[in-house]
Amino acid sequence: MTARGDDWDRLLAARLATHRLLETVPTGADRSTAITAVVDAILGAHAQVMVAGETSIGLRVGGATRSDVRHALEQDRTLVKAHGPRGTVHLLSADGLSRWVGAMGWIGTAGPTPPPAMRLTPEQADAVLAALGTVLLDVELTVDELDEAVIGATGPWAGDLVMPAFGGYWPRWRQLIGIAGHRGLLCFGRPRGRKVTYTSPRTWLPGFDPQPGVGAAVDLVHTYLAAYGPATAAEFAKWLAIRPGRAADLFAQAEADPRLERVDRDGAGCLRVAGAPDVEPRRDQVRLLPLFDAYGVGSQPRERIFPGRAAERALAGGQAGNFPVVLLDGVVAGVWHQRLSGSRVRITVEMFEGPTARRRRAIEEQADRVAAVLQARPEVAFGDISVGAHA
Repeated sequence: MTARGDDWDRLLAARLATHRLLETVPTGADRSTAITAVVDAILGAHAQVMVAGETSIGLRVGGATRSDVRHALEQDRTLVKAHGPRGTVHLLSADGLSRWVGAMGWIGTAGPTPPPAMRLTPEQADAVLAALGTVLLDVELTVDELDEAVIGATGPWAGDLVMPAFGGYWPRWRQLIGIAGHRGLLCFGRPRGRKVTYTSPRTWLPGFDPQPGVGAAVDLVHTYLAAYGPATAAEFAKWLAIRPGRAADLFAQAEADPRLERVDRDGAGCLRVAGAPDVEPRRDQVRLLPLFDAYGVGSQPRERIFPGRAAERALAGGQAGNFPVVLLDGVVAGVWHQRLSGSRVRITVEMFEGPTARRRRAIEEQADRVAAVLQARPEVAFGDISVGAHA
């Protein structure tokens, strides 16, 4: 593909459509099914901040609220809260977790090497993972209870306070929580008051069975490209936080899949979904996206999605997601902030260029939708936002 403006407009329109940001998903009689379809389309909703994940999903499903998302998670169990891309907490579908665990088992994880005093030997790591596979079956444990269970099943070394965290130290074994999630040994259970709990995916999702490795990995590439393509292997590596060489190997393997095709994007070799539908761009499409929304976090190239002033105001050290953003035709055109207080939510919007009357009305309509998802009454203001990232 060339770099003409109309090509980019169509590419962004197609991404918006795939991310269900042009039209919301109708719910019909089964809201959980619509919620699951959205979560699959965006490859999981970031839920390190739970309200952000609930908002990401709710904005894409007609009439949905954060209560509907929690019901799908805790009652219907069509969703599961687990460690997804980059080892961060996401809401995934039951089928999505099966593909995810299968894919990551084949791809492997890559993170920074911990300092010597913090490391686990290979034998210790195996012992911790084996323990997690046992102690979480048929139970939901708080992290303190899980500390006790893991240390009891392995040895006192697992409880050494060597992991710096939040001004204190965590036990040594906890550095494997993300890896345990990627291997299908651990996910989140129901909250116990204000405390999170952990359980086994086989407890949360009876019949859970990871997909075979290489097939699941190629399926993951296909789904990623449907949401973010055309994309390079390096962009996929950044989204997934894996070694670039491993991503290149996987793209080479995926290129044989007849569902995909190789294209050139501004001189960069990319893959995309073959025969993807052409989406006619629409003008003045305004959307408010919460913290860590999948569209902003995964979309590349950054300079196309966060041009000029957007890179200064909406990225933190080059990382997307730390600020809620205003999209205008798929491009970041502002930031916003919400403050929940009782039954009201105050939404302040800072546009990088003064909005036209039409865009202002569209922003107010979007603020109403955010408030509806949060089950609150909105107050909308326009002006500068002084709070920092992830506030």
